[in-house]
Amino acid sequence: MIKRLHFVFCVLALCLVSLAASGENDRGVEQACELARRLSPRLTQKVVFRAIDPEQGRDVFTLEDVDGRVVIGGNNAGSMAVGLNRYLNRYCKTTVSWYADVPVELPATLPDVKVPERVSARVPQRFFLNYCTWGYTMPFWQWKDWERLIDWMALNGVNLPLAITGQEAVWYNVWTSLGMTDKQVRSYFTGPAYLPWHRMANIDGWCGPLPMEWLEGQTVLQQRIVERERALNMRPVLPAFAGHVPEALRELFPDADIQSLSSWAGFDEQYRTCFLNSEDPLYTRIQSLYLEEQTRLFGTDHIYGIDPFNEVDPPSFEPDYLNKVARHIYESLTAVDPQAEWLQMAWFLYYQRKDYTPERTRAMLTGVPQGKMTMLDYYCEYKEMWREHEGFYGQPFIWCYLGNFGGNTNVQGRVREAGERIERALAECGDNMVGIGSTLEGLDVQQFPYEYILEKAWNYGKTDEQVVNELADRHAGHVSQPVREAWKLLYNSVLDITPGNFAAPLPCSYPVLGKESRTVKYNPRDLLAVWDYLLAEQEVTTDALTIDLIWVGRQLLGDLFLVEKQAFDKACLKRDRSAVFDHSNVLFELLSDLDDLNNHHNHATLEHWLQQARDLGKTPDAENYYEMNARRLVTTWGGNLNDYACRNWSGLMWGYYAKRWEIYIRVATSAVIAGGEFDTRSQRAATDKYQEKWVTTTDDAIDSSLNEDILTHSRGLREKYRSQLDAWANP
Repeated sequence: MIKRLHFVFCVLALCLVSLAASGENDRGVEQACELARRLSPRLTQKVVFRAIDPEQGRDVFTLEDVDGRVVIGGNNAGSMAVGLNRYLNRYCKTTVSWYADVPVELPATLPDVKVPERVSARVPQRFFLNYCTWGYTMPFWQWKDWERLIDWMALNGVNLPLAITGQEAVWYNVWTSLGMTDKQVRSYFTGPAYLPWHRMANIDGWCGPLPMEWLEGQTVLQQRIVERERALNMRPVLPAFAGHVPEALRELFPDADIQSLSSWAGFDEQYRTCFLNSEDPLYTRIQSLYLEEQTRLFGTDHIYGIDPFNEVDPPSFEPDYLNKVARHIYESLTAVDPQAEWLQMAWFLYYQRKDYTPERTRAMLTGVPQGKMTMLDYYCEYKEMWREHEGFYGQPFIWCYLGNFGGNTNVQGRVREAGERIERALAECGDNMVGIGSTLEGLDVQQFPYEYILEKAWNYGKTDEQVVNELADRHAGHVSQPVREAWKLLYNSVLDITPGNFAAPLPCSYPVLGKESRTVKYNPRDLLAVWDYLLAEQEVTTDALTIDLIWVGRQLLGDLFLVEKQAFDKACLKRDRSAVFDHSNVLFELLSDLDDLNNHHNHATLEHWLQQARDLGKTPDAENYYEMNARRLVTTWGGNLNDYACRNWSGLMWGYYAKRWEIYIRVATSAVIAGGEFDTRSQRAATDKYQEKWVTTTDDAIDSSLNEDILTHSRGLREKYRSQLDAWANP
């Protein structure tokens, strides 16, 4: 039994500090109390936090009951947060959403903890986020959105978050101090939704210039973000100078060694980026200016994300050159911050694996002192690059699960296999594997895969059955055998799909006669059984189960759309007019039903995405500019990335994709009636014209009305398409 004098508890918003706790532990307890209060003031009436010592240098938390209170111990605020999440997940049967507008759902009576628990961390570092997430999910976020995500990260044990908001303000000050004009600098930046790819030196200027109000607002936002992350025992990973410079710098410094990098993703020459050789004296000067200004604005935790050649070719692949680049970048860091550590994505080793031979990679990675560069092995559920490169030649690494490209909304995620790979890596790598993380490109609306991966960083020792049952119970909000059976199938069968680029369901894909951009990679019978199990639930009371129903239902309707499209194409080739009309009607009916189904969740709607964008604008012109960025990113994107970030969302299905399918069906039907060939050129011209008009408009209405609850609506769709779905799943 823990003596009452040794713990600290919350009553409403008041945190009483233990006499024995240190000042730092006092702050940790206070932050844990504040986190609980933000989630629900009810928690502060039940939950008690206390400071405990680390377990042999590792983070640790404990759970137990003391005099009717749930006592959560932890060696810091982050560990206490993980303990709180364990209580919420296992005992309260609830999932905390990473979306700010979703309240935390708690049982009427907060339960006790019958059996004490003590859980320690398996790895010291838990990483989260991806540069791309700032484009595909976060470009228009405000503090309320970030506050919830930071809380979610703390609950899930993240202590090494990527923190790249607001860096344009730093660069603005650096570039203008070197003689560039306001117009030159803001035109060098891309639009807000495209900043991740500017930051990674892929493109300059696309959808710019960046408004000054954006720079100012993001500066204040980043200050709040890093302050809260540090309060919750996280080390925000800030950026540093990786060599990407404006082309205009050539005029100001004609003797500087500035070279153009390779073009990226089909973008025109005008958007191509430039690289300053790290051996040039100007490099060290810019690094110093940047780090000093960034530290002035945002402080530092001495760890910096630096990715000099992400998806672009370096000026040379010679090993000696790569070694010197890495060495000089690191020296430029430590000249300003002697404690500096370099965090490097290993994505380039996968993306350009034919170019980065072991010899070249070894040269680059060993250009930095051992232990001062940590590699993020970005896409380990598919390809573990640490295995391809001898454990990164002595540099420590973090095993990462990507799970999502472009924020695509299809059912995907190689979950169980990822867990098995983590176990093997932990057994084989020893101390060289210093962390576990997730590098998702978009949050989407299904959190489970990322929570599962981050949970692997702790010594829970769960069996697969325990994983599934606990997950299903918190999604249902109670012990539910149908939901358990649904998630058993998802975990063991359906979720064995390695995510890939352009992995969207067919309704979101560009129509091509006789060709489909996707295939079904799971047993259709299993996915249909999942939906039937979910539909057997008596009532939907949780946000998580609402998401499950939408996620699975729209995947099935998308699969049925694929079947109908194939039938339509065959009818066109046979010149069967009656069948052409029949199947085209079904295609439009499915698009309409997909639109309605998505409308049952705010984060599965175009309306929410566009409203976030417009809310940032201070003038009508700014609102329209942000909306254009939002529309373009999830549709035409730019370069050759059309549909890369497509979403199965309400407002997009009927308001955008249906029009593209209408053009396709009209061209195909005309060919059937006229007895001619499908006019691909006519389809492309009409579609391109429509798409460009759509991304620049701001006046199309979005219907967000709903007449039925999600369960009733989903059951109606199941009955409507019963015969087609059963025939598809059981050929």
